Amino acid sequence: MRRTALLAASAALVAGVLARPADAAPGAPAAPAAFVHPGVTVSKGQLDFTRSKVNAGAQPWKGAFDRMTASKYADLNRTPKPRAVVECGSYSNPNLGCTDEREDAIAAYTHALAWYITRDERHARKAIELMDAWSAVIRDHTNSNAPLQTGWAGSSWPRAAEIIKHTYPGNWANSGRFATMLRTVYLPEIINGSHSNGNWELSMMEAAVGISVFLEDKASYDKAMAKFRTRTAAYVYLESDGALPKTVPSQNLDTREKIVKYWQGQTTFVNGLSQETCRDFTHTGYGLSAISHVAETSRIQGQDLYGTDVGERLRHGLGFHARYELGAGAEGWLCGGSLKPGLGPVSEVGHNALANRLGHAMTNTEALTLRGRPAGSNNLFVAWETLTHGDNPA
Repeated sequence: MRRTALLAASAALVAGVLARPADAAPGAPAAPAAFVHPGVTVSKGQLDFTRSKVNAGAQPWKGAFDRMTASKYADLNRTPKPRAVVECGSYSNPNLGCTDEREDAIAAYTHALAWYITRDERHARKAIELMDAWSAVIRDHTNSNAPLQTGWAGSSWPRAAEIIKHTYPGNWANSGRFATMLRTVYLPEIINGSHSNGNWELSMMEAAVGISVFLEDKASYDKAMAKFRTRTAAYVYLESDGALPKTVPSQNLDTREKIVKYWQGQTTFVNGLSQETCRDFTHTGYGLSAISHVAETSRIQGQDLYGTDVGERLRHGLGFHARYELGAGAEGWLCGGSLKPGLGPVSEVGHNALANRLGHAMTNTEALTLRGRPAGSNNLFVAWETLTHGDNPA
């Protein structure tokens, strides 16, 4: 009997080692005593730095601004295309308002940036027109991709809204209706997270954190940040994690076999490897970008995560994938020797924070960042980050 109990205890210990969950977020609340505005991904100090550089004609900011203003998102004749119900299936099939919603949200952010840099009120009014059009109409997101779609569009809306509400002296009469839209249509769809591939929950928590800042909702901010910390630890591997990657407890990845399957069949784990590396770099880029955006928002709000494991995972994640994105061939142990590059314009925020601000050597990330300048948009939720974060000390 005693031997049986010992064997059972040993088995439980092994299972625990195999499926050690990601560390929960620190117990202290993450929300600030008072929220900083504008404070979603980009701060007033960063906007002021960008504006001064663009107005001085300095590079790379002037070139980045020119690329932004030449894009379809900066068109002052843009007509918003809101829908009451946005229906997005897998890989946007069906696509009933999905592209329209994401791109109108990016356009609102683009016009908000253009307003701040140029002080041309036409851009502020266009951003307001886009936000008002959607807040007057949308009621729901449906079909299988609804949580991800809500996360993508919900990441861009509060960026735009923060700049307009807190820097534009003109009247935004419907800002309260826009806040209600974020609170009732977006936040409930994303705040409880996802058990899909990690980029889903990371983008959803990016949106939830940004929305919480705009709404000054401390409870939602804390909930979203806790989920973000847990998911980030389960998305990018560090050797200090042990033999296997950390997991999200509620996913019940409690055996090595389950973990390997969730990590796309990868059995060797090294610093910076992502849960989706062996799927493709594009989805991995979504995850890394969301990590950088939440870390940047958190820093603006007074809690700097770049000096924690979040920063370490982002630093190694960017560096690991940048090396292959720059042309290194995959070793046999990595994804069966076959990779699918296409990281996207996702490295500026992390590179600026970790290399420029904290002084980490990030040779491959820097080379990739410089090669991609001026960074554009991925047409989903990433936009104009050379302009806002390239070599920005603020």
